[in-house]
Amino acid sequence: MRYLALCSDYDGTLAHHGQLDEPTIAALEKFRAAGRKLVMVTGRELDDLQTVCPRLDLFELVVAENGALLYWPKTGKEQTLGERPPDSFVATLRRRGVERISVGRVIVATWEPHENTVLETIRDLGLELQVIFNKGAVMVLPAGVNKGSGLRAALAELNISPHNTIGIGDAENDHALLSHCECGVAVANALASLKERADIVTRNDHGAGVAELIEAVLRDDLASHEAQLVRHHVALGTTRTGDTVRISPYGINALVVGTSGGGKSSVAVGLVERLRKQGYSFCIVDPEGDYDNVDATVVIGGPAHVPTLEECAQLVSRADTDVVVNLLGLKLNDRPAFFLSLFARLRDIRARTGRPHVLIVDEAHHVLPANWEPAQSGLPQQLDGVLLVSVTPNLIAQPILRAVDTLIVLGDKPRVSLKEFAAANDSEPPAIEQSALDPGTALLWNRKGPAGPVWIQLEPSHTERRRHLRKYAEGELPVDRSFFFRGREGKLKLRAHNLILFMDLADGVDDDTWLFHLHRGEISEWIRTAIKDHALADQIAAAERRQPADADASRQEVRKLIESIYTLPASPG
Repeated sequence: MRYLALCSDYDGTLAHHGQLDEPTIAALEKFRAAGRKLVMVTGRELDDLQTVCPRLDLFELVVAENGALLYWPKTGKEQTLGERPPDSFVATLRRRGVERISVGRVIVATWEPHENTVLETIRDLGLELQVIFNKGAVMVLPAGVNKGSGLRAALAELNISPHNTIGIGDAENDHALLSHCECGVAVANALASLKERADIVTRNDHGAGVAELIEAVLRDDLASHEAQLVRHHVALGTTRTGDTVRISPYGINALVVGTSGGGKSSVAVGLVERLRKQGYSFCIVDPEGDYDNVDATVVIGGPAHVPTLEECAQLVSRADTDVVVNLLGLKLNDRPAFFLSLFARLRDIRARTGRPHVLIVDEAHHVLPANWEPAQSGLPQQLDGVLLVSVTPNLIAQPILRAVDTLIVLGDKPRVSLKEFAAANDSEPPAIEQSALDPGTALLWNRKGPAGPVWIQLEPSHTERRRHLRKYAEGELPVDRSFFFRGREGKLKLRAHNLILFMDLADGVDDDTWLFHLHRGEISEWIRTAIKDHALADQIAAAERRQPADADASRQEVRKLIESIYTLPASPG
């Protein structure tokens, strides 16, 4: 189950003229009966809402006052999410002729055309408040409080990720609601600006539009709308034409293969970085202890500790926890059985919480080996949200290969990998031009798609970028890519095979030699052609064009430019 919660506005969405009709109530009941949760997100004050809506009992939580108040219908518990404006604010509004004012637990609201008076009063009293508009209503709230912030608090209470929610609304104040959800929906009667931002627009208006959406969710979890739900997809790389190739974290079903040193781990690490950046949760199964240093993860298991299923389940169930399961403490022969038990446990947790959104299995041949034949019923039949990493397809159990849709090939034997994967799926391997792939590139093949393998330049990870920077700062470039300080008369031959040595030599050569190379534009040219950092080269070229006469000042300028990107030792003295 992908979408666990429907988060809906009330007026203009669920309700028409403030009232819920019977077909809408029936649709909401059907949604709840399917094991999913309902959250109402409304600008109304709670007392008013309780008067007009007879079925608040259908909702797990109500976010009222445009994000400023949580209300639990089952218990009657309330929780404010901000501080109400001071009484002096309301009194001043009344003195200035604003008569239609309502005051909630936190919110203060009035109507147009009093918005200018409201803004002037906020300014004159020096208050940190914001104004939110909603079809003629003028709502005053603490800064940063809106439907999105209120929903964030509600989902935390429910232990549900925003990536497992659908938001639906109709008005200006629903932008924050829709943007916070994995899928944002506008009913047919919504404002044009909201429809433009929405992932889906219903054919029907008001409650009928909500009922239409519920039917679509219960039918296929919005799988038929997947082409519209791309704003949260994660970048994998770019094609030769510059098009970005993205993958759906929820639907990823891929095997990454390649020879040692081909960059498989970089693909996984880069994916992890981008998943975290977008708020997706993940679990990494790590047979060889290669992921113990992944930032902001909890590692369980190790050479001296065998992870337990209970430990894994407890950690993965937490909304704010990404987990690495280190299998070094398990014997090789015990790893497949442990993994299948873990996979079953994770599948149950995902059905309840939607997490982990992605399961990454490194060195997958350790846990799903080709020569292992468990009961067929024990093997996973579907791999949605799973990324496997191995050396070659032939090392993986054939039933797993048949469940994989996408192959990502790196390294110097792409034809072999494609042939093995195709054979496992009783098909012919696609023809490709490449006999080997350069580092940082891959072939992406969806065997169920109409096209053949696509060449992509992989999106580098930050870890890979740091390694790349260290290579140029500390590594050793070949002679033909090194910089040589030769001087005006060519008497010197001082070789700099990295940036650290370049600046060390620059500090040691005489002023005339330094200025000779600088004025000739040779430093920026070396950065451009050997280091291949065009942005830095452009910055140094700008300094060169000024033809500075002060050698020490220009050395320091070049050093600072380089150090803004590459880590170098501190300047001497």
